[in-house]
Amino acid sequence: MDFFAHQAQARKQSRRMIGLFVLAVVAIVGLIDLAFIVGFGHEMIRAGDAAGSVRALLVLSLLVAAAIGAGSLYRIATLRGGGAAVARQLGATPVPENTADFAYRRLRNIVEEIAIASGVPVPDVYVLEEDAGINAFAAGYSPADAAVTVTRGALDKLDRDELQGVIAHEFSHVLNGDMRLNIRLIGVIFGILVMATIGRKIIEVAGRGRGRSTGGIVLFGAALFAAGYIGVLFARMIKASVSRHREYLADASAVQFTRQTEGIAGALKKIGGLAEGSRLSGDDREEVAHMLFGDGVGYSAWFATHPPLVERIKRLQPRFDPAEFAAIAAAWSQPVRVGDVEASNVSISGFAPAAVAAHLACAPAAAPGRLPPADAVVCVEPERVSRQVGNPGTDDHRAAGVIHHAIPDPLREAAYRQERAMAVVFALLLAPDAAVRARQLGAIERRFDAGTRVDAEALAVVVAQLHPVQHLPLAALAFPALRRRPRPQLDRFLAVLDELIRADDHVSLSEYCLARLVRLQVIEALDPSAACGVGRYKLPQLAGELAAVFAILAQHGHGDARLASRAYRLGLHETLPDSTAPYAPPADWITALDHALPRLDLLAPAGKELVVRGLTLAIGEDGVMSVAEAELLRTICAALHCPLPPILQR
Repeated sequence: MDFFAHQAQARKQSRRMIGLFVLAVVAIVGLIDLAFIVGFGHEMIRAGDAAGSVRALLVLSLLVAAAIGAGSLYRIATLRGGGAAVARQLGATPVPENTADFAYRRLRNIVEEIAIASGVPVPDVYVLEEDAGINAFAAGYSPADAAVTVTRGALDKLDRDELQGVIAHEFSHVLNGDMRLNIRLIGVIFGILVMATIGRKIIEVAGRGRGRSTGGIVLFGAALFAAGYIGVLFARMIKASVSRHREYLADASAVQFTRQTEGIAGALKKIGGLAEGSRLSGDDREEVAHMLFGDGVGYSAWFATHPPLVERIKRLQPRFDPAEFAAIAAAWSQPVRVGDVEASNVSISGFAPAAVAAHLACAPAAAPGRLPPADAVVCVEPERVSRQVGNPGTDDHRAAGVIHHAIPDPLREAAYRQERAMAVVFALLLAPDAAVRARQLGAIERRFDAGTRVDAEALAVVVAQLHPVQHLPLAALAFPALRRRPRPQLDRFLAVLDELIRADDHVSLSEYCLARLVRLQVIEALDPSAACGVGRYKLPQLAGELAAVFAILAQHGHGDARLASRAYRLGLHETLPDSTAPYAPPADWITALDHALPRLDLLAPAGKELVVRGLTLAIGEDGVMSVAEAELLRTICAALHCPLPPILQR
């Protein structure tokens, strides 16, 4: 299943979840109404107040439904902080960007490389230090506020390929819209369980009282309590119905990404073979059960949030024999610490089976790959490029590894540090012209301070040596530190970005896209729950915006007006075959793009797929795409929440 089909399926699952939630609420309200009738209705009828009974029953139904709804909204509000809020509530430990711990460092390297390959900001990284089971989850409303969390057991027992498979599985949920559904599911389930809490409190209070009505009140409280725990069954059914199929898809995505089954299959085998399995120890584990890589609770088959483990492995490796579980258990019964060694069968934190440790020989490190020349071109086909959206493969991972490895250490270290992350982004936008750069540096010093100006100027010397495809990945590395700055500083930061790109009274499209992409990610990180609106527009409804974007793209990608007009017609016809809008680039293209891109982001997934194909055709109307044009396409697609890998169609 491709990115756009998965996005559409996530929306269908959201509707199914809402339908199941409504059914659960109706069932709970019905049960509580029945308890009210049994406990109090006969007395009101005997008193000749049948109409009052009906009114009381109606009010009670509304109050119960309102309490469930309020509980859901309250829980969702507590998670407005996005993925990091979920990780912190589970007691996870944040992994610093500049950590010296080699296990944490390896974990971050894997996450950063997969983020670069996927074309999304680097997420926050957390570790559940108290959990010896092998598990992980990704949480958040959008890639801009995502957090990836793994257990200590995953670090102690999985080697690099296995952990890479697990992280690739979680990034599938990041890319395909599953995370937002998962957070909403937490809120829905909490609302259902509110009734049990209210019922328990009523029983506790009424049980201490005396009087004729006490028995009825206790009965009513017991009904609330029972309804709440019937709600637990509904909640588990909702989680199971939403989660199982997605796990198969995420497993398949991880295999496509890493192009080998041994990694993710090896992680699943260790879950089955080792005593700790994938269990979590925290009290909140049931609340996040549907988000986990493996079953963290131990549900029965009826309510399992994950497919059977053996079935998951056999889908990856059809000849798998469950007898392998015993061999894995024996090998890892007494692991030996071998230290900072990266090799097969050596875990991320440096443990290995005794037999492996006795013969361990470090294989020579593979020679790093090379980036394409800055003036290289690639042949492109719109349909193939659209398939790369949110769907990275092995080549993308390898390219991301090369890009990540080739970023100079001074820039990497500056991007990781909270006090220098803004200077890194400023350095990416400093102009080569001395007069323009002086105005830009003056704006930085005026809005911030002389130290930030000096830092940005020094970093710009190193930035000038970067390959063009490294610019956005460097900004992605800076993003985790950047989004932790105080909001007033981020507001000033965004204002400075605008000043920097306008300093020479001419804004190039690449400058605009980089600044807009950073702005988009910062704004989404400040208010995660408001990110990624539901696609509600059809392509014909946005014909004007589409014509403006294609005209701007064609104008900036082609120096010759005749070729630009041809590129415009090709791209727009791919997206809107019936459009007759003439080629007319807006005079104020910045305002036009500022208006068009947020509206195009609200297209349904199928519409976005056609837009990506049209953009690709317009840029590569001659059949090829330069590195610079590929970067331009990536930034616009990112504004539409259609992330593209760093290098297209090698």
